[in-house]
Amino acid sequence: MSLFHFKPTTPGLRNKIKLFNNLYKGNSIKKLCKNIISKSGRNNEGKITIRHKGGKLKRYYRFIDFFRNKLNIIGKVERIEYDPNRNSNISLILYNDGERRYIISPKNLNIGDFIISADNSKIKVGNNLLLKNIPNGVKIHCIEKTPGGGGIFARSAGSYATVHSKDLNNVTIILNSGTYKILNNFCRATVGEVGNADHFNIKFGKAGSKRLLGVRPTVRGVAMNPVDHPHGGGEGKTSGGRDPVSPWGKLSKSFKKHVSIFKKNTIL
Repeated sequence: MSLFHFKPTTPGLRNKIKLFNNLYKGNSIKKLCKNIISKSGRNNEGKITIRHKGGKLKRYYRFIDFFRNKLNIIGKVERIEYDPNRNSNISLILYNDGERRYIISPKNLNIGDFIISADNSKIKVGNNLLLKNIPNGVKIHCIEKTPGGGGIFARSAGSYATVHSKDLNNVTIILNSGTYKILNNFCRATVGEVGNADHFNIKFGKAGSKRLLGVRPTVRGVAMNPVDHPHGGGEGKTSGGRDPVSPWGKLSKSFKKHVSIFKKNTIL
């Protein structure tokens, strides 16, 4: 895995940085994929419900095993693939009973490695087990919010959480953001951190590369008309004349965005 800086021969290549890695180049497993139609951020009435989304390249959705409910069966990593639907890579696992599944590819999990999902398995990258059986200080990812609900926390490239402490019925973890989460003892998690951490060093170089991913331009509020944004209008260039707000008038800065650990609703 390496980052390649392009020579500035054209404006589109001047600031472009691309990630090269040795991933599988063939087709994905057909029965583990599904064709999805892009909605471009529109609802059933054609109205924009999510801003800055537009048309993008066609792609298949890969079914990822976030539940890891194939217990006590050893699986072998067949290959590591690119997934166009997420910033992390995915690993194809061949289990001893012949079934294949995709999982989020952890860092330092290589082709030919063996993994297992069990209630109390060995602390090894790629193994999945109950939170109560994971020692304090171990890095984990793909963590369940409720027992049997599937991995929700720490799934993006390079992310992980750390087991902080335990009590009789709960386990406290620390997310990358510094937020504490108190989870049930019987929630499952996968050992290790998510791979492809260099994804965040990529620079697209031109707007067209972002449009292929379905990302439309983000226009500043002060460049709009008063009918479009609270910061719009004015004679000449203005600063908006008020604290930064969203298009609907809600404050967009200077407030806490995460829940305190001392509030009741943090116990999940």
